[in-house]
Amino acid sequence: MSATRAPEREVVLDIEGMTCASCVNKVEKALNGTDGVEAAVVNLANRTATIKTSSPEVKPLVEAVERVGYGARPHTTERSPHEEERAYLVRLIVAVVLTLPVLVLTFLVRPSDQTMRLIWALATPVEFYAGWPFIRGASRAARHRAATMDTLIAIGSLAAYGYSAWSVIAGQKETYFDTAAVIVTLILVGKTLEARARAAAGDAARALLERGAKDATILVGGEERRIPIEDLRPGNMAVVRPGEKIPADGIVEVGASWVDLSMLTGESVPVDVGPGDEVVGASINGHGRLLVFISKVGGNTRLAEIVRLLQRAQASKAPIQRLADRVSSVFVPIVIGVALATLGGWVVLADASPGTALLHSVAVLLIACPCALGLATPAAIMAGTGRAAQLGILFKGAEVFESTRGIDIVLLDKTGTVTEGVMELADVIPAPGRDADRVLALAAAAESGSEHPIARAVVEGAGARGLTVPDAAEHAVRPGAGALASVGGREIRVGRPEGLPEQLAARADDLAAGGLTPFAVWDDGRPIGLVAVSDRVKAEAARTVQRLHELEVEVAMVTGDRRATARAIAEQAGIDRVLAEVFPEGKVGEVRRLQGEGRRVVFVGDGINDGPALAQADVGVAVGTGTDVAIEAADVTLMGGEIASVADALELARRTYRVIVQNLVWAFAYNVVMIPLAVFGVLTPMWAAGAMAASSVSVVLNALRLRRYRRAGYSDSRDRGTEGI
Repeated sequence: MSATRAPEREVVLDIEGMTCASCVNKVEKALNGTDGVEAAVVNLANRTATIKTSSPEVKPLVEAVERVGYGARPHTTERSPHEEERAYLVRLIVAVVLTLPVLVLTFLVRPSDQTMRLIWALATPVEFYAGWPFIRGASRAARHRAATMDTLIAIGSLAAYGYSAWSVIAGQKETYFDTAAVIVTLILVGKTLEARARAAAGDAARALLERGAKDATILVGGEERRIPIEDLRPGNMAVVRPGEKIPADGIVEVGASWVDLSMLTGESVPVDVGPGDEVVGASINGHGRLLVFISKVGGNTRLAEIVRLLQRAQASKAPIQRLADRVSSVFVPIVIGVALATLGGWVVLADASPGTALLHSVAVLLIACPCALGLATPAAIMAGTGRAAQLGILFKGAEVFESTRGIDIVLLDKTGTVTEGVMELADVIPAPGRDADRVLALAAAAESGSEHPIARAVVEGAGARGLTVPDAAEHAVRPGAGALASVGGREIRVGRPEGLPEQLAARADDLAAGGLTPFAVWDDGRPIGLVAVSDRVKAEAARTVQRLHELEVEVAMVTGDRRATARAIAEQAGIDRVLAEVFPEGKVGEVRRLQGEGRRVVFVGDGINDGPALAQADVGVAVGTGTDVAIEAADVTLMGGEIASVADALELARRTYRVIVQNLVWAFAYNVVMIPLAVFGVLTPMWAAGAMAASSVSVVLNALRLRRYRRAGYSDSRDRGTEGI
């Protein structure tokens, strides 16, 4: 008998001390080698590690990180995102204040023993206080026989400082205190700007959490009581006044109002709610007072789930990053080797002085930038997923960005995706000699056992006409074909209008050509008439299809409806291709068929029967108003019901991938070009330090361009609802 496997869970740790891609590789390797860990992904941009583990203990994970020279603790949102920036800024101010007089004394004052000692005194705090984070990081790495970006900075600045100190003691005039001080100062400038930019890139998840209510008003014994949001429990009855935030997920018990869901969906149109309607925490109540029965609080709410999905996406790695990971794992040792070869080469081959050779080798150390390699992908992912979340779009992982590259066809489910999904009874056509009301009543009896939107439309249509629906028994549903039941001992069936007499068949074709969905009604196998339901095409469908065409993507629609009905709806929306009369289980087959033709497919759906197709597609997109099964199977979730976001998701994913590629190309090209320039003495250590700092900042700033993405074809007000995120 095998041991029961412990359930897998996800743990997020904050990692301290990481500075470059080589740090990321070391922490990942340590975590992945820990017992119980299935997978660990470390993100340099937000300094976190996301670990899938079957172990119930966090301590072994923390110890594994500490063994390789870094700090770790359970993730918390309480720390300010600008804490790192402020720490660097304090050291930067000290460095600037002391470096300026060092430069003045070095270049504008006649050198003397007293001047040299004063310069030495001013440069020392710059090296050992302002530059302490780099020295500490390098010594920590050295203790674990590793090398990081801090190693390069510390060796470079300490070499210049140490040589200068020896020169003063020995009575020599060749000193480079100015070089050591400027190196530390310039790199601190870059680190401060980089920390600020990274905080901006990761603002989305923090802002989402901050959008939640901080307290709530509940009814206790008929009296209102204000409590902190942490004390709210399922089963509480919350009072939500006009303009207040709904404290958590729940169901409206009393009252009518509208709620602003823009924070969750990216859509600024308010939604009407009344008794029995579900509401979500952090949405804003409109004009009416509501009593809300709280059903979910804390980590179980919709807001918390959105934040988890967003953080998971931001922590994931794009496949393209693997190349950068392989390079960065050997990058720092290679750079140190090149610097030593440069030192020896200038002394032996160029007959340079030890000081000159040292400067060139220091320039090699400083120009190299594994930090840019490490930030290239995660910075773009954080900015892209953050902007997407503001628009109500959630990407499940970074691989989606790469998957969208070759997409050439978008396959849309009809009901609930292209159309509103709210069916209404449109017409009843009795067979000759039959009564229309009787046909509808029998159809409603058969459909009364189903929750399908079409069944509800028939039942509600009968009720609206004041008809008495007879009792029915032995309800059964044949997926994609219809419903049947026993009424008064006779079998009543409602299903596809097939095998009908010529007159009824012709009427069914006419109804379908008009965009209606006709069904036939049989009484003990005899056709007695037709019922037709309608479903309005979504207002934004045509504009969405147009935008997809602008992205050079073909648009097709798949439906179980009749071909004539599907074509009429496709014509209204401007859709290129129709796949009609496809049973629910056949949708995944259509996706496979298109893939077999060499097409790369996006499937967009919202129903429980869309799950297999969403999973099979190259990119599955679930409309967030749909079922949990569809959302779970998809790669992208649209929190609102607007399919306009399909084009936004595709365009934003492609832009994010382009930024990732741009960043990686820049990071590689920078090192390929700059390191040889430093080797041959073209770049001084000061220029090298500035270029290194600028390289890291540039990839983050390039990623932040994604935050400026705007929906095409909409006014600015459509974006403004979530711009504060």
